[in-house]
Amino acid sequence: MTEVHIDASSPENQSQDVGLQRGLLDQFILFGDSITQQASSQELGFAFQPALQNAFIRRLDVINRGFSGYNTSQCLAVLPSFMPNPSQAHVRFLMVFLGANDSVFPNTSGQDVPLDRYRANLRNIIQHHKLQAHATNNHGKPATKIILVTPPPIDEYQLQGFPLLDIRTAERTKSYADACVEVGEELGVAVIHLWEIMMKKAGWEGKEGEVLVGSKKREKSQALEEMLVDGLHFKPPAYKVLFEATMELIRDKWPSEDPLVENYSYVVPVWQDAPWAE
Repeated sequence: MTEVHIDASSPENQSQDVGLQRGLLDQFILFGDSITQQASSQELGFAFQPALQNAFIRRLDVINRGFSGYNTSQCLAVLPSFMPNPSQAHVRFLMVFLGANDSVFPNTSGQDVPLDRYRANLRNIIQHHKLQAHATNNHGKPATKIILVTPPPIDEYQLQGFPLLDIRTAERTKSYADACVEVGEELGVAVIHLWEIMMKKAGWEGKEGEVLVGSKKREKSQALEEMLVDGLHFKPPAYKVLFEATMELIRDKWPSEDPLVENYSYVVPVWQDAPWAE
């Protein structure tokens, strides 16, 4: 099949309508690994990406850019290939949800990224010139709002049944979640501490010396089993936790972006006010 390439910069292909020329709706990009990639699937029930799109319907386009198996080094390399130029579309939100693969043991799958490199990769993603362009050349649009999401907890008991995934520990995963929070604080970027939220739902109290839920040094967690398919990937309840945390963060940090507020109208008019073609 022959591919057809359209030069959007040529005058004959440019709409007189600025909204159509730049993309009718601003974008909410979900950038991550397999947990993000699978966030569009409703095969098991509730799914994060469709729920988020429903919340922002006719206001933002929620774009899934999840890459199964990728670590932060690979994601940093692929970012320029999908990040639109401001003239194409404005990125209103970028969610960066990475670290589950970076945290595997060295000399196993080849996905491991040392903690210092993981931190540096997150910084470089957040400060990437393709993303910064939306803050400095955004045609009057607000700067991109970045949301970091920590790697989630893992369940060592479940992982035992999946040899390709059983190259992680609860303690090592926590160190990457902590590093993600540190980068967010350092750069003034909003963070959803998903690791902590899910751990607390699983009964972890955060006491000094407390063995981590999900570790085989502690009894098996029924709560984690209800949230995770295989000890790593999400079931619908975990995606619902992420969705609720995302909406709560938006309401608290950027209340004007809450799709439930009265002045957050549709990009195009409601049907009663919409023009008719002549």
